Amino acid sequence: MDKRYQVFVSSTFEDLQEERKEVMQALLELDCIPAGMELFPASNDDQWTLIKRVIDDCDYYLLIIGGRYGSINENGISYTQMEFEYALETGKPIISFLPKSPANIPSGKCDNDPAKQEELEEFKELAKKKLIKYWEGPENLGSVVSL
Repeated sequence: MDKRYQVFVSSTFEDLQEERKEVMQALLELDCIPAGMELFPASNDDQWTLIKRVIDDCDYYLLIIGGRYGSINENGISYTQMEFEYALETGKPIISFLPKSPANIPSGKCDNDPAKQEELEEFKELAKKKLIKYWEGPENLGSVVSL
């Protein structure tokens, strides 16, 4: 029997819902099992413990970066970056998808706060330490993931 790989899909959520949908569909078409926070049942575990356990159970970690840094924890780090750093420290195979033309992202899907914009740029540089691919829009992202 062929192994079906489980892939953790990480991104900010509100601004990348359409992109996440395209990625989930592409993964299903590749006979992979997508895992993302929107698919998890309610749990008694605290959220970070649950996220780490699901990342541990996945074969791959896939990161989608758009125009927002995302919600931050008490230390000023976005939850998306925390997930990435956890996958990095556990040696999980990682592939990141960055926008090819960040200037083309609609302003409503971008951070306006200069501090968050700077954090996003630093996060992109961190993501570039692993395998990266570029995407140009939600409709293109699924194709890029499939390749």
